[in-house]
Amino acid sequence: MKLRSYLGSDVLVHTVAVSSVLLAIILTGRFVKYLAEAASGKLAAEILLPVMFYRLPGFLELLLPLGLFIGILMSYGRLYVESEMVILSACGVGPAQLARFTLVPAVMVMLIVAGLSLFVTPQGAARSEALLSDPQALQGLQLLAAGRFQPRGDDGTVTYAADIDPDAGELQQVFLYAPLDGNDDREVAGVTVAQRGSVVVDEATGARYLQLGDGYRFSGTPGRADYRIVRFGQFGQLLPEEPSLARSEPVDAKPTLQLLNSADAEDRAALHWRLSVALMVPIVALLALSLSKTNHRRGRYIKLAPALLLHLCYLFLLASIRTSVAEGEADSSQMYLLHLGFFALALALLFGPDRVRRLRRS
Repeated sequence: MKLRSYLGSDVLVHTVAVSSVLLAIILTGRFVKYLAEAASGKLAAEILLPVMFYRLPGFLELLLPLGLFIGILMSYGRLYVESEMVILSACGVGPAQLARFTLVPAVMVMLIVAGLSLFVTPQGAARSEALLSDPQALQGLQLLAAGRFQPRGDDGTVTYAADIDPDAGELQQVFLYAPLDGNDDREVAGVTVAQRGSVVVDEATGARYLQLGDGYRFSGTPGRADYRIVRFGQFGQLLPEEPSLARSEPVDAKPTLQLLNSADAEDRAALHWRLSVALMVPIVALLALSLSKTNHRRGRYIKLAPALLLHLCYLFLLASIRTSVAEGEADSSQMYLLHLGFFALALALLFGPDRVRRLRRS
């Protein structure tokens, strides 16, 4: 019991330390990207931190298995380098017992990852999408900066407002440039100026419109004198949707129960992915245990690079199968065949060398 507690606590300490460092790196990188989007007008600054908070479970469900994997490598690698594993082996602690001791913290991490992937992450993704898809409350006026020309989408639309009153929900002295479809014989450019404006949302489609009032619209072909001038009382212009790194796939926001009752290929792929993320935790724990064997001359970091490469291959193949299942090109059983293959590899690496030595002695 003391040995199991010692090994389990050491693995968990390393897992928490490694996962915290990885999480800090990922959050810093994401925060910088989201901040750049907020500065360019693709993301409202007011929802930056809430979106980061709601995306946190999605980061953790992938980082915890990796943190456990590296934590086992570092923890057991230290025991091998300091010859503690030699003493344990002399006392009769073999690979099977080490595997049982290792699976105790691995099962704990697996339960946490399962809770995140099946329940917490979908809720976080749904709330994040709710913030990003609420242009009137958070993504409307906040995406427009006063006194600044801002491009919208990839079609060349440019907006400008001299002043913005967030409390009243109005813009003052608005300028809008929108290129029009056409050729040399048709109008290809339109400039609109208005005294006031506001951002409205079409409840049926969720599209955002810049609704202008009391202004003029100039349209025509640059370089020609046949511009058309129209005075209007009210005018609406569709605001192109801005792609954002903060957005997740719609299927990621669906509850697990909804995926269970769905026959859609993409939903089934997402469901088996959520299960696979948790299932891979004990398998990577056994892989890390088998790859942690070293000695004081080589050091405990000698196998870190190839071990990480193996883990990334595992995750990459799993993600590739998910994509194939979502596109209807593969069956979800291939995910579990992949798990079975890596589980067999972990057992072969763990018990194979001892088996060979016994055969040689006999």
